[in-house]
Amino acid sequence: MIVGRVVNTVVSSRKYDSLQGLKLLVIEPYYGDDKTCFVAADIIGAGTGELVLITTGDTTKYALEKDAPIDALVVGILDREPSI
Repeated sequence: MIVGRVVNTVVSSRKYDSLQGLKLLVIEPYYGDDKTCFVAADIIGAGTGELVLITTGDTTKYALEKDAPIDALVVGILDREPSI
């Protein structure tokens, strides 16, 4: 699981059929020195600026109702910033 901040959305004129209905978000990792952004699919309605919880890898297919070619999925929105 990764905690990240939504920094933008991805706009596309065409999508793979099984990605229809999924919003694509640009995520910046919250922890660590590597702030390389990545794209995650969203089915719960996260917005720009929100902290989100993301699952990656093979586990993403179990959270979707249909098979889609994604490797990162937003599975939660954090109410407040985590403390260390």
